[in-house]
Amino acid sequence: MADIDIRRDVSLKPYTTMRCGGPAAFFAEPESADQVGEAFEFARRESLPVVLLGAGSNVLISDKGFDGLVIRIGKPMSRIDCKISDGAGVIDCEAGAMLASFGATCVNNGLEGAEFCCGIPGAVGGAVFMNAGAYGRQMADIVKEVTYWQDGDIRKISGDEADFGYRKSIFSGMEDTVILGMKAEVHEGDITKIKEYTDELRQKRINSQPLNHPSCGSTFKRPEGYFAGRLIEDAGLKGFSLDDSGARVSEKHAGFVVNVGGVASATDVYRLIRYVQDKVFSTSGVRLELEVKLIGEFDQ
Repeated sequence: MADIDIRRDVSLKPYTTMRCGGPAAFFAEPESADQVGEAFEFARRESLPVVLLGAGSNVLISDKGFDGLVIRIGKPMSRIDCKISDGAGVIDCEAGAMLASFGATCVNNGLEGAEFCCGIPGAVGGAVFMNAGAYGRQMADIVKEVTYWQDGDIRKISGDEADFGYRKSIFSGMEDTVILGMKAEVHEGDITKIKEYTDELRQKRINSQPLNHPSCGSTFKRPEGYFAGRLIEDAGLKGFSLDDSGARVSEKHAGFVVNVGGVASATDVYRLIRYVQDKVFSTSGVRLELEVKLIGEFDQ
């Protein structure tokens, strides 16, 4: 197997759904678990910090970039296999596959239970890592096994052992660990009804979310007993912007900070996020927590 290609000074802006951020000092996109190991070995030799990137849908990368190695689990590790037996479907899916592609595979094979995945703009690895969910369903409901790389070994745990919680899993606290893939289990259903339900969810997403602007997805976690979007709207911030940079609270869903025209910098977005947190706290007493992961240095 060929050695992994490690590039220098790679712009990360195209690899994020917010369409902003600076360069990675080093960048690698492995094609296998062996190459994941090679990437970590390179980082150890060069004393580099490592950050993992998937579809880039839940991250905000500093304009200064990341002074280390970014390992992106993407298209080279995106295989999806589907087997159906006795009314159940087992989908073996690599971490770099888009979650929407996984959901579509289930739907097109008449398998019920993964419809919620079809509209989530992330990769499978990130979805497992943060237990992504929508419309009352989450990855914890369907994941039966997770395969991951850690310290040079390939390991497996069951879905029950993954300790899934709200937007977290056992992997949230693991360092130098890479999710390689998952096995999900769903069941056969009426394909016509499954497709109708998927279309219904897709239309709900179109009607309620700002899909026409770059964003990180939902910016804030749901506070216990509240909805982040409602708190932001009650604070008078729906559609709010600090300036004409392009960073704006969505007019369609206040829980999303968007990059209108894709021209805002990460600093612009970050300043608006902090303003929203402070304003909501002053009006409601609730401190919103970020669902978005910050990568690199941000001025406080």
